[in-house]
Amino acid sequence: MAVQDVWNRLRQFDAYPKTLEDFRVKTFGGAAVTIVSSIIMITLFISELNFYLTKEVIPELYVDATRGEKLKINMEIVFPKMACAYLSIDAMDISGEQQLDVDHNIFKRRIDKTGTPISEAEKEELGKKEEEESEKKEEDQKEEKKEVLDPNRCESCYGAETADLKCCNDCEAVQEAYRRKGWAFSDPSNIEQCKREGFAEKMQSQKEEGCEVFGYLEVNKVAGNFHFAPGKSFQQHHVHVHDLQPYSGGKFNMTHHVKTLSFGMEYPGMENPLDNTKIIDVKGSSMFQYFVKIVPTTYTKLDQSITRTNQYSVTKHEKQVTTSFSTGEHGLPGVFVLYELSPLMVKFKEVNRSFMHFLTGVCAIIGGVFTVAGLIDSMIYHSAKAIQKKIELGKAL
Repeated sequence: MAVQDVWNRLRQFDAYPKTLEDFRVKTFGGAAVTIVSSIIMITLFISELNFYLTKEVIPELYVDATRGEKLKINMEIVFPKMACAYLSIDAMDISGEQQLDVDHNIFKRRIDKTGTPISEAEKEELGKKEEEESEKKEEDQKEEKKEVLDPNRCESCYGAETADLKCCNDCEAVQEAYRRKGWAFSDPSNIEQCKREGFAEKMQSQKEEGCEVFGYLEVNKVAGNFHFAPGKSFQQHHVHVHDLQPYSGGKFNMTHHVKTLSFGMEYPGMENPLDNTKIIDVKGSSMFQYFVKIVPTTYTKLDQSITRTNQYSVTKHEKQVTTSFSTGEHGLPGVFVLYELSPLMVKFKEVNRSFMHFLTGVCAIIGGVFTVAGLIDSMIYHSAKAIQKKIELGKAL
């Protein structure tokens, strides 16, 4: 008897009293509501499960206390209207370090008007046999001259000799000597080394080509800039100068397509504002300036591996310039990226989502849908009964 009394008392706590099967009424409306609510519950459950299985990324903000690190700048930029022979890449920062006409870890690929890469061998642009034969003769003559040149020779620098550069045996050496003196390299046709190497012909042959620049720069982690501009660059009285004399003969078209530009390694969900940016230099000889704000960033994955990289925001300014002091706004046509670093650092950390939150969400989905479906079923059932009653009363009258 005591056990029976305990069971009877426990039944009093039942919050879900049951009715007899004989008193339950099953309807088509109730079946439809049940099927629809089941589909909704399954769909919401799958959505909640997918959300639970994804990683949660928590952002945190800190003061950047890192010191002595290098900043890696990754790039792939296409200049469809600027030949590789005309284009130079320079980088400098506020610490005074300069990288002029960078070629270390930076590669240039010649492209034609359609953007197709050009092979190292010169393309046959003219179909006339006579011209082809004359070109071959000239090349043979150049090769013969190259063969008879004395390897121990010391050719003239045309007045630009210095203590550490007394001999200029090729055109590049003459240009370097001129740059050190701060002289303009205006007439390569009077330089024997340049005539021998076909400097003017090379420049003329690449005039209608474009250039694809790709690779990376490593600079100090301080404010600075890097730029793409025509002409060879050099320092003259502590001033950064580009010699445009050998490349004169029209406006420089700085149309460019930034395929990618990033500062550091990539991490999941990373977005670079300048990626796939296409700018057309409509007026010609324009200066494009990109003012970049770099935010140091670390990304910690679930396995505790850390990726150190950077995010950035950018604003753009464009103006038409002229290389002449007499008219227009003086300046250097080109693409300039001026960057500075934020004193704050963003830290992203991957964490697993809470199972208790997932369980709470599932209970909320099932309970909420079940309750709403019960209300809808009750409304349909009582509405149908009321309508049926009115119809029966109307028939009776």
